[in-house]
Amino acid sequence: MGSLRITLCATVLAVAALTPAAHAADAAGGVSLTPAVPTPGSDVTLRVSGCTGTQGTASSSAFVADAALTGGEGGLTGETRVRSSVQPGAYEVRVACGGSSITGRVTVAQQDAGGLGAGGLQQLLRPPSDSATPVAPVQAGGGGTAHFATVATSGSGPGSLQAVTGLLLAGLAAAGLGLRAHRSRGTR
Repeated sequence: MGSLRITLCATVLAVAALTPAAHAADAAGGVSLTPAVPTPGSDVTLRVSGCTGTQGTASSSAFVADAALTGGEGGLTGETRVRSSVQPGAYEVRVACGGSSITGRVTVAQQDAGGLGAGGLQQLLRPPSDSATPVAPVQAGGGGTAHFATVATSGSGPGSLQAVTGLLLAGLAAAGLGLRAHRSRGTR
């Protein structure tokens, strides 16, 4: 009876993975930041899902400069810096990619009193300015690897189709094992 439950659960998981509702969040797209709640002057990494192209731009009045986004179709990443003069609060992030646009929000936290909390150490280690950082590497040596830093990393991991295929195969394997165990119990 235990293997029958496993088979049933695996089948339910496979069906849930194949339904359109399971991927509704990816289709709608979204913007996430690391750190999730930055402080003024801190560097942030943006991750955008739902883009139709392999390049894009993220802009916000909270950022020093627009973030150049690159990656594979459906998922882009980029980096920028939060203005050191920005007031704490929520700011809109507008992403343009492949003819589509996605809107998100960034919430900027208040700088802590000691100055060494989230982003405070970064603030101490860099000169105080609101100048933009380069969005592409500068050709300045590097043993010939500078070119590889500019190449987009599209196709570097499994996509949603591969994930769904893996779940389907795992469900089928579990169903086969459950059926085999059920049959072997019936012959005793």
